[in-house]
Amino acid sequence: MVEWVKALHVISIISWMAGMFYLPRLFVYHTKAEIGSKQSETFKIMERRLLRAITTPAMIASWVFGLWMIHLGLMDFSSGWTWIKLVSVLGLTACHGMLAKYLKDFARDQNTKSEKFFRMLNEVPTVLMIIIVIMVIVKPF
Repeated sequence: MVEWVKALHVISIISWMAGMFYLPRLFVYHTKAEIGSKQSETFKIMERRLLRAITTPAMIASWVFGLWMIHLGLMDFSSGWTWIKLVSVLGLTACHGMLAKYLKDFARDQNTKSEKFFRMLNEVPTVLMIIIVIMVIVKPF
């Protein structure tokens, strides 16, 4: 059972990260599309489907399987790496929430953020992923 929970957790995380990497990139391109254009409307559909069909379900599954691993006693909360990982996952979840908010702004044609902003935001999930992977694999603390 433990191996299945771990495998499903990793699969969920890979799917979540795919959406977290791609959605801000779509926003970068969406900022260049004229409001009301066919291109803008296409981006709205792509963004909504990515968030609702892949990214959010994958985030929920990642949390479910992660909490299940905690329940199984697979996390050592006396180690510093565990806490850094947990804070980073909370940060990734907050970033997910921000992306959902920006998606709603685009859907209402009320985006006020620039292409540069979304290019910078696109790096946040990458940095958090690097921290999480190092904490889990290397366990430096």
